[in-house]
Amino acid sequence: MKRNLHLLMIDPQNDFCDLPENYRPLDPVSRQPLAPSLPVPGAHQDMLRLAGLINRGRAGLTAMSVTLDSHHRFDIAHPTFWIAADGAPVAPFTEITAADVRAQTYLPRHPAALPLALNYLDRLEAAGRYKLMVWPVHCEIGSWGHNVHADVRAAYSHWEEASLGIVAKLAKGSNPWTEHYSAVQAEVPDADDPDTQFNVKFVRTLAEADRIYVAGEAGSHCVKATVEHIADYVAQEYGAGALRKLVLITDCISPVSGFEKQYQGFLLAMQARGVQLMQSADVLPELLDNASRSVESA
Repeated sequence: MKRNLHLLMIDPQNDFCDLPENYRPLDPVSRQPLAPSLPVPGAHQDMLRLAGLINRGRAGLTAMSVTLDSHHRFDIAHPTFWIAADGAPVAPFTEITAADVRAQTYLPRHPAALPLALNYLDRLEAAGRYKLMVWPVHCEIGSWGHNVHADVRAAYSHWEEASLGIVAKLAKGSNPWTEHYSAVQAEVPDADDPDTQFNVKFVRTLAEADRIYVAGEAGSHCVKATVEHIADYVAQEYGAGALRKLVLITDCISPVSGFEKQYQGFLLAMQARGVQLMQSADVLPELLDNASRSVESA
């Protein structure tokens, strides 16, 4: 009998990929080559390996999902939101704490946003997962950087055509008042915005699979946060032993530069809980075996 093998691709988008020049078209407005705004070292090769895995093993895949980081230019984690005490812009990769804001080292550009920003930072820091990082404007909705890496998109499009299936697309991050690393829950959920709250329906669909293969970017942030939430749900609802169905395809994931330690800690923590670490070459035989099962049952 064919097994339910689900591939979850987390944010395989242009802005996160260290793309070579031949992958970067000209901007018709500036006439300059487009460039990823937050490239993760190694991500382009990750995506080529992921596309190759899909192309070679697609007949064995039962379901596929892709998450899409989807931001507005104005966002609490973008430089457009903040200003320094001297009126200077806040550079990307600046960490901002609630204490910084109370000391007026950094302030929201719009004064009316101050109480909302402080409430957010207090709640974020109380959760203990992350502190606010100001990132370059990235994955802006409608932009080239928001698009999926071309090889990955072509590969999953072939799967859709061959299987007559649909790759589920999940957008996250469009609420400008909260960070949304995890694809299934914002870091500080907004009670008035269901899209920021835990996505039980999607995670339950994943949990019903026999295997959940995970690939994408970046291992230190969005992959990490998403898998942590999924693992907690699966363990709570199905028992700790069910975490063996989760597989991190480690040669299709890379961390943000400077966050390698956090990524390695995440891998070790997941492995200790029973999540499996595999490379794409190890996953392929499982997909081919599943494909042969479907032929035999036909």
